[in-house]
Amino acid sequence: MLGLGDRLGDSAGAFAAVFRNRNLRHLELAWAFSIVGHWAFLIAVSVYAYRQGGEEAVGLIFLLRLVPAALVSPFAGLLADRHPRERVLLATELTRIVLVGAVAVSVFADARPWVVYALAIAATIAMTPFRSAQAALTPSLARTPAELTAANATASGVESLAVFVGPTLAGLILAVASTGAAFVTTTAMLVVSTLFILLIQVERKERPASEIEPSTLVSEAFAGFRTIWRHASLRLMMALLTAQTLVAGFVQVYIVVVAIDVLDLGEGGVGFLHAGIGVGALIGAVVAFALTGVRRLSPPFLLGTLMWGLPLVVVGLWPETAVALVLFGLLGLGNSISDVAGLTIVQRAVPDDVLARVFGVIQMLWLAAIGIGAALAPLAIDRFGVENALIGTGVLMCILVLALWPRVARIDAAAPPPSPDELRVLGSVPIFAPLPGTSLEHLASRLVPLRLDPGTLIVREGDAGDRFYIVAEGTVEISEAGQPFSELTAGGYFGEIALLRDVPRTATVTAKTPVVLYALDREDFLAAVTSHAPSAQAAEDVVSSRLAGVPVAGARLPAG
Repeated sequence: MLGLGDRLGDSAGAFAAVFRNRNLRHLELAWAFSIVGHWAFLIAVSVYAYRQGGEEAVGLIFLLRLVPAALVSPFAGLLADRHPRERVLLATELTRIVLVGAVAVSVFADARPWVVYALAIAATIAMTPFRSAQAALTPSLARTPAELTAANATASGVESLAVFVGPTLAGLILAVASTGAAFVTTTAMLVVSTLFILLIQVERKERPASEIEPSTLVSEAFAGFRTIWRHASLRLMMALLTAQTLVAGFVQVYIVVVAIDVLDLGEGGVGFLHAGIGVGALIGAVVAFALTGVRRLSPPFLLGTLMWGLPLVVVGLWPETAVALVLFGLLGLGNSISDVAGLTIVQRAVPDDVLARVFGVIQMLWLAAIGIGAALAPLAIDRFGVENALIGTGVLMCILVLALWPRVARIDAAAPPPSPDELRVLGSVPIFAPLPGTSLEHLASRLVPLRLDPGTLIVREGDAGDRFYIVAEGTVEISEAGQPFSELTAGGYFGEIALLRDVPRTATVTAKTPVVLYALDREDFLAAVTSHAPSAQAAEDVVSSRLAGVPVAGARLPAG
């Protein structure tokens, strides 16, 4: 298991590293105001809907907001591939300003509820391109691979923090003002986000037009569904992950009714209870760092999923404010742990050639399940009452988890994790450092260990490239045209130039001492790097630096 202290220490320096880069600083601040505004808007819409039509309106607005967003999300990334990314961000925020501002005006003007609902749905759909465009823009703003890693860590931390800050802000405004004021505040935050986007200065580079047609993407989406259906382990994991997300949809409605009707906290209480979930999610995100490399992930995954059920049961039986805050916090904690553990189990158990399609479908299922759960929650409340609906939902979730526990444990047992040494070796390479922990685990499982004697020829200048190598122990000598010019020791790496540029090997590499290497086959290396924009840019930076003779981690001159 990777050291939690090491990971937290790396994360602690992320903000400082990012804020030294003017463009990255502006991008992260734009993201911060955008995502906090999104969560505040979510609370304000829920409270408005509840005031107009009770829990039925809350559930309906969630369904109508999230299902279209789920259908749009797999294709939103096309915009960032076909147009300048900062312009996509700017267009997204300007559109949201118009729509959320129109919501505020409509509320103050006492417009018909359907007008507010339609604008809220459009605002949710309009946000979908933001995250993919931001992720695609970040590599072009980072000056080094280390800075890129810090930017990704910062963006993830901001997103986790927003789950707490956004609802808290909305709760405070709703407690002292009105839903209209909350919408005005959200609009103002989007304006600030837009101003930071305008401050970003991107060096314009010609990018080839995307070759991906919408029909191809639709075909891939359906292929993902077919893949899930053909793999029993995937069907099982999808059942639990989708059930968890369905319960999350129920909770979006339950939390409004509990805050206003059961606990008598007023409209601001909706934001405060949501903030409890956010605090738990932040704690869970820290705990989840420790899961990377853990051999058996089914216990944390199933316990985290169980925490979507047990807190609801206790809140239904014991509806007190302090108890509810703690229990919703436990729900957020369980959500972070189950998400990380569950997705890692999927990555460990699923073959490489179906992973991309499967994860494309998971996002669609999650968004759709939240919307459907929110639409079903009012029916449960009307039929059984809110306390009994909470208890019933929680009990059913617990029964499902306990019933499937042995089968999930078998999936986990059949997919052992990589060793901590392998994870550490991969994480030390700038090309792979931007990869999320779960992706790093999957790549580590593809490493091929090699033990070679002194004098062994590893790579010959002029040969075709078939592998990427990392030096774990010993020393290798690099030569060009028969003349040695550099050495690599533990932590060094070579072979990326031939793979990424599709050219013959640029140098010869020979074992100078007994060495231990980790090798990645061409397909595994390219799949990992090219499927993750930050890693692709980091790899390009390393290649460009080596070809230019600029020092980079692992070597002084080309080795590839």
